[in-house]
Amino acid sequence: MAREKIIATQSTGPADEQFNAALRPARLDECIGGDELLEKLRISIQAARQREEPMEHVLLHGPPGLGKTTLAYVIANEMDSAIKVTSGPALTRPSDLIGILTNLEPSDVLFIDEIHRLTAAVEEYIYPAMEEYKVDFVVDSGMHSRTINLPLQPFTLIGATTRAGLLSPPLRTRFGIAHHLDFWSAEDLFLRCRMSAEMLKIAFDDDALHALAARARGTPRIANRLLRRCRDYAQVKGNGRLDTPTIDAALQLEGIDVLGLDELDRRFLRTIIEVYKGGPVGIEAVAATLGEETDTLVDVVEPFLLQGGLLARTRRGRLATGKAYEHLGIVGGPPAVDAGLFNDGDKT
Repeated sequence: MAREKIIATQSTGPADEQFNAALRPARLDECIGGDELLEKLRISIQAARQREEPMEHVLLHGPPGLGKTTLAYVIANEMDSAIKVTSGPALTRPSDLIGILTNLEPSDVLFIDEIHRLTAAVEEYIYPAMEEYKVDFVVDSGMHSRTINLPLQPFTLIGATTRAGLLSPPLRTRFGIAHHLDFWSAEDLFLRCRMSAEMLKIAFDDDALHALAARARGTPRIANRLLRRCRDYAQVKGNGRLDTPTIDAALQLEGIDVLGLDELDRRFLRTIIEVYKGGPVGIEAVAATLGEETDTLVDVVEPFLLQGGLLARTRRGRLATGKAYEHLGIVGGPPAVDAGLFNDGDKT
């Protein structure tokens, strides 16, 4: 297993961290889905090991919970390297980054989550570190200033982000491997749920895990979280076995409907439909009405609604689709809109 040093992590609870770590695959052969990415990683890792060099730098982007952190650990394990973990918001000053870089051992993996949130000042120091394995920093000021060159041990940087569009082009082009992680298929999520249930020694019916996977929003992290909730429910309210009635009852208690939408998803859609007459409406207006952060809606809520056809994004804002009206049981359907409103390149 990779040796790990966590420099800074996201603010998840200890129980979540322990649970996710226990179910995290350690090798590429244990990973599910993403065959194209896994094959690219397998080739790059094997080539790097044969040359006795660090692996190329890797950028993983996509919605949260799809396995970006897990892949960083897997890469470190496959390279028999230590992994050091930090995040963009934790690296507020160049000295924060330099302190980490100068303590890396040969072929170590440095994982930076939310890498799009690095400040411009910190980012400037990453460029020579990634390309030439060195950092230059200035000490003192004025006529007494001088530049100190610090050589670094060859390392692999793995960056993860939910907002690839916010990465600067100079940083993005310095990654040898860049891959977008998409939502998992229901079958892959079923396999992940079954693997997790077996690791946790939970008795289950396959039909029940299929029902759970169908409501996990295409996200393995959510699938594992729901599995834990269903396990607790089965232990307290049932006989300890996960069957379909138990899954249905547990997820109903959690507020998860048949499409996997939770209360925030439904409030989001209802706000667009009932307050803004179906849209189009700007995301900032919806966030203000809901009392939620815009980033939460853009990163966590919208991707699944867009993929599921419940929401449309246009040049003038968000639109609830006919499928959203039908799912929420709202009579009337969306208003007719000008087809010219739609723009696939819209980022707002």
